[in-house]
Amino acid sequence: MSDTDLIEQPATASAGESMSIGDFVREYRSSLVDAVRVQNPPIYDGQQSPSLNAMLDQLTRAPFAAQRDVVHAVCRLLVDAGHPSAVINAEMGTGKTMMAIATAWLMHHLGFPRTLVICPPHLVYKWRREIKQTVPGATVWILNGPDTLKKLLQLRLVSGRAAAPEFYVMGRVRMRMGFNWVPVFVKRRLIDLEMIGPERLAKATSSVAACPDCYEPITVPDTDGTDRPLAPEEASSRLNVRQMRCAHCHAALWSLVRPGTAPRTRREILKDSITQLPTIGDKTADKLIDAFGEDMLGGMLEDNVYEFINLMDDRGDLFFSDRQARRMERAMANMEFSFGQGGYQPTEFIKRYLPRGFFGLMVADEGHEFKNDGSAQGQAFGVLASQCRKTLLLTGTLMGGYADDLFYLLFRMNPAAMVHDGFRYQRGSLGSASWAFMRTHGVVKDIYKTSSAADERSHRTAKGKSVTHREAKAPGFGPLGVMRYVLPCTAFLKLREIGGNVLPPYDEFYTGVPMTPEQEAAYRGLANSLKEALRQALRAGDQSLLGVVLNALLAWPDCCFRPETVLHPHRKTTLASVPALFDELTPMPKERKLLALCRKAKRAGRRALVYTVYTGTRDTSARLKALLEAEGFKVAVLRAGVEAAKREDWLMEQVDRQVDVIVTNPELVKTGLDMLEFPTIVFMQSGYNVYTLQQASRRSWRIGQRVNVEVHFLGYEGCAQMECLSLMAKKISVSQSTSGDMPDSGLDVLNQSGDSIEVALAKQLLA
Repeated sequence: MSDTDLIEQPATASAGESMSIGDFVREYRSSLVDAVRVQNPPIYDGQQSPSLNAMLDQLTRAPFAAQRDVVHAVCRLLVDAGHPSAVINAEMGTGKTMMAIATAWLMHHLGFPRTLVICPPHLVYKWRREIKQTVPGATVWILNGPDTLKKLLQLRLVSGRAAAPEFYVMGRVRMRMGFNWVPVFVKRRLIDLEMIGPERLAKATSSVAACPDCYEPITVPDTDGTDRPLAPEEASSRLNVRQMRCAHCHAALWSLVRPGTAPRTRREILKDSITQLPTIGDKTADKLIDAFGEDMLGGMLEDNVYEFINLMDDRGDLFFSDRQARRMERAMANMEFSFGQGGYQPTEFIKRYLPRGFFGLMVADEGHEFKNDGSAQGQAFGVLASQCRKTLLLTGTLMGGYADDLFYLLFRMNPAAMVHDGFRYQRGSLGSASWAFMRTHGVVKDIYKTSSAADERSHRTAKGKSVTHREAKAPGFGPLGVMRYVLPCTAFLKLREIGGNVLPPYDEFYTGVPMTPEQEAAYRGLANSLKEALRQALRAGDQSLLGVVLNALLAWPDCCFRPETVLHPHRKTTLASVPALFDELTPMPKERKLLALCRKAKRAGRRALVYTVYTGTRDTSARLKALLEAEGFKVAVLRAGVEAAKREDWLMEQVDRQVDVIVTNPELVKTGLDMLEFPTIVFMQSGYNVYTLQQASRRSWRIGQRVNVEVHFLGYEGCAQMECLSLMAKKISVSQSTSGDMPDSGLDVLNQSGDSIEVALAKQLLA
């Protein structure tokens, strides 16, 4: 029986009839699934192991049914199939952290003790909290502070298998941070005996850089190939390139240096740490240190913060009130106190001093961040993956759009398979292998350029043409690559697949807001002037105006409460100018729509989250705050000045203050923050970044949400904003095709046009 015989022909199909891929898949779904199962038997067929389910039931928080399927599939792949790595490509809010913790729990019982977690630095303590709330009796080590080296040295003494699961959580920035060093040398004076004499003493003496141990001069190759002594004035720059050793005694010509100011006493360090906690000032810190001592407080803050929160005075009364304790406990979930020293790169230490396989499983959160070729954290991730027995990658967007994004991830997770397929190092580089992968599974554009000016210079007596050719990568990943590299090691999960009453309804609303006649007339004048300037620049081959024009046309309708002058980026000449149309107290049409949405939310007892991308030079957050407060709303603005690790506590503090509206930039909250208390979300602008928009729009629609979530996108009609929203919707549709959603057109899978939002928007504006 041939493969085609597995697909039954329905009676409704007729010869020559065409249909979209989406309709084809829906029509022949059952037959296609049967054919795929025969040709590629699945590793996990949906039959859950009763013994593994019994282990999952022992968790303090048991995963949902759809999450269990993912956990079972990953364990079947890593353990039964013996695959070195697996990927959980799950939509934002599906509980990737929960699924990874459950997988680590099962892997511990299946012979893979100790789990190393690599995550964004501001999520380190969220991971610790989630692990403690999920795994009974788990031990969690935080490898993210200055005392990381001290803890790693303690790990060298660990032997055997612990009864309870052990988790080691490290921030991805700390993962690749090494120590600071400076070149060291001494100045030595050399005297040429042949030139010595009273009148020649100055000329006979010269200064050279010498080894601080043996005092032999440090030499470097000269232009003629011989070695010459290194002068002191050039020693610092020449020795700072890499860590060098003396050619005579092999002593190090560099030394460790600790960053920062002058050394401080332990009391000063301890006081500075304590005052970072909410409700504790200088006087309270001094009182604590005087009452309990430096050693006792330092030990509590390093090892058991809950003992610190529950401190009692000499009368047996709690030192902190309940309100102080709640705020400090929430803050300490995102803070680490360390009074040790050390700056050795953890990745290098694990590679050199811990046995390979010491960590049974490595979990890499936000795994797409490790896709770049030359990034330090990407290379450090590859080193750690080689030292751990199994690797689990967590991501919501496995691909950034280009095939080579996936190439480096695949090579770091499973280099043996990539080498087997012919993609290997050549002369110490993967550059040629990356391009070979792009040509095989991605999209490569061939660009030919004919230059008439070159024709006249190069072919004065002939009518030949000078043609140049170059290659450029374009977004896209072919179906063969998906079948070969993605499906065999990836488990997909969508929010809608969780089912039941786990998640409430989620609705998105795209609203076009008409501009006032005066506003529309001013925009038309500005747009015409800038488009004409852009056309003239593009005819001359100058693309420097592209970003200036697009930014001005997108931003002006939201910023017309202040004068706008658009300057040429290089010549600084005025391209166009428009006066202010609104004063500080008069809301613009889109702002009136925002006020109406916030009033509706408040009447329903809901808090609102307002996103604006203009929080820098064109700041609109302060104006939005003033307008909302004038209407009686209690408003807070989250700015970049709030450290990433402290944003969750900042948000909870605003909830305690009973705020009605939070105004912020979507970039500040796109990862790691659960904003369940803000079920109404309003985008004043969409921005260009599809990933940021998708992440920010799902901050409230996550497991644990009990009310329906509404997301509103606002744009001024008849201007670049609505065109940008339309293009963003198309890009989101295409990006979902790499996450398990089938688009209606096969060309959408490859996305061969490859235009960015900016370029596509410019084409529409100039059409």
